[in-house]
Amino acid sequence: MDNLFFSDEHIMIRDMVREFADSEITPVAQELDELGKFPRKLVDKMGELGLMGIMIPEEYGGAGLDMVAFATAIMELGRADASVAITMAAHSSLGSLPILMFGSDEQKNTYLPKLATGEMLGAFGLTEPDAGSDAGATKTKAVRDGDEYIVNGGKIFITNVGEAGVLSFTSLVVENGKNLGIAAFTIPTDTPGLEIGPKEKKMGWRASDTRQLFFKDMCIPTSSILGTPGDGFKTFMKTLTSGRVSIGALSVGTAVGAYERALAYSAERVAFGKPINKFQSVGFKLADMATKIEASKLLVFHAAWMKDQGLDITKEAAMAKLFASETAMEVTTEAIQVHGGYGYVREYDVERFFRDAKILEIGEGTSEIQRLIISREILKDIQI
Repeated sequence: MDNLFFSDEHIMIRDMVREFADSEITPVAQELDELGKFPRKLVDKMGELGLMGIMIPEEYGGAGLDMVAFATAIMELGRADASVAITMAAHSSLGSLPILMFGSDEQKNTYLPKLATGEMLGAFGLTEPDAGSDAGATKTKAVRDGDEYIVNGGKIFITNVGEAGVLSFTSLVVENGKNLGIAAFTIPTDTPGLEIGPKEKKMGWRASDTRQLFFKDMCIPTSSILGTPGDGFKTFMKTLTSGRVSIGALSVGTAVGAYERALAYSAERVAFGKPINKFQSVGFKLADMATKIEASKLLVFHAAWMKDQGLDITKEAAMAKLFASETAMEVTTEAIQVHGGYGYVREYDVERFFRDAKILEIGEGTSEIQRLIISREILKDIQI
């Protein structure tokens, strides 16, 4: 696989992030999870390593690397702790890419240099109480009033927003009484009228920051818009497509972390006079886990590579996200089974990996939505 998708630079990134994850993240991951503590010190260190701006061009202070490098970094971070990995992933894909892809020169120059270093975190507001899988049902509304928009509405389940300095979000746009469709906006998080709720209490990803937010007669300049009114749906769909590659990569990392721990435990645990991995019932579990992880890696890296070639990855990103996320759930479940009763107690990391895995089948489009996208893509060229 290294020769198929990786350059020497990719291998260097992988080794650097793996060393950082093993030495800096793994020792504190359990504590971060127990306390639900945002990993600020680790975010600062990732900024110093260039990971927070991994896909931001060098002209804005970023590393200027490609999607394959990004996916590689996410996998290695996820192998240690999903909360740290999703903080970096959401910042880099959802928080930064909309500005990079669709922002004006002023927006790019204002935000990207700070996002690239991790000095400022980015967040993206899409999901609403009545607009989750059906993102087109957005109810947040921006009504134009002269040189401003007055925004009312709200978003839920927004990663990083309590720690972020900039928020991109989607909203209906109304001008002169006419609904122009969905647009995307970018604003500082200290904008008056933006209220950010308390941190959600989650089953997994406990150290990452997830909150609800409200727009209450929030006045923002018309220059806050990303692109043109009505293009917001396309804007966030392109963002979500890249985001699915990142969730696929995080799924692989989560699965690998659980698998490696199960593999090590199976060699240490003795039953009936021999290590339990000598029993077919355990060995076959490990074989299935390893096989599905390798298949997931190939799907994720293939989608990332296609993205780097400028190709449409609507189908490939959905496939990668679907298969890898369901693999993560299966692998973490089996990792607990290999550990037996010990897998159910928090002293062993596989319990945390299991809790962290479930959201991977939900965020960035549920498994059901991915299957809908894939079926639509494979059927659209059939002539009836």
